[in-house]
Amino acid sequence: MTGTGTQRTQAERLYDELLVTLVQAGDRRAAGRLAARWQPRLGRTARRLLGDEDQALGTVQEAWLSILRGIGSLRDPSRFAPWAFGILRRRCADHIRGAQTARSHRGELDQEPEAKNGMEESLAIRQAFAALPPDQRLAAQLFFVEGLTLAEIAEVQQVPVGTAKSRLFHARRQLKAALSGDVT
Repeated sequence: MTGTGTQRTQAERLYDELLVTLVQAGDRRAAGRLAARWQPRLGRTARRLLGDEDQALGTVQEAWLSILRGIGSLRDPSRFAPWAFGILRRRCADHIRGAQTARSHRGELDQEPEAKNGMEESLAIRQAFAALPPDQRLAAQLFFVEGLTLAEIAEVQQVPVGTAKSRLFHARRQLKAALSGDVT
C-alpha cells in the first residue's frame, strides 16, 4: 500500500488554491465548486472516524460552516487541505466526546458501530481500520485514502512530522497484519 496512487496532481492543487483565493475574495460560485470538490473527501474521512453515515454527514456540514467562516483567515491557500481536515478532525472529536458523554449518562456500553453489508474485502478493510487507535486511523485515512503528505498529516494532527510518520508506520504494520491474517 502506498499513498502515491492517491496523491493529488499539481493541477488539482493549483485549482484548489485558485478556488480558495476566489472564495476569500467573496466569490460564492467558487465556494460551491470548492465544496463540491472536497465534500466527498471530507465525508469519507468523517465516516472512517465516526463509523456512521448520518453522524458523518452532520459533522461534515458543521465542518463546512467552520471552513467557510474561517477561510478568510487562511493565509496560504495551498494549505487548504490540511487546514480543512484539521477542522474536520476537531469537529469529529467534539462529536465523539459528546456521544461518549451522552452514553455515560445513559449507562450504555461503548460499542463499535456495525459494518454495513458489502464485499468481504471491503468489510475486512473497514474492520482493520476500525481496529486502529484513533490517531493512527486518521493518519492512515489521510495518507492512503486522501493522499495527503506526511507534512500535511502532521499539520492536521498538530504533531511533529516524526510523530505523524511513526503513526503511519504503526498503522501500516497493523493494517498489513490484519489483512494478511497475522496477529500483531
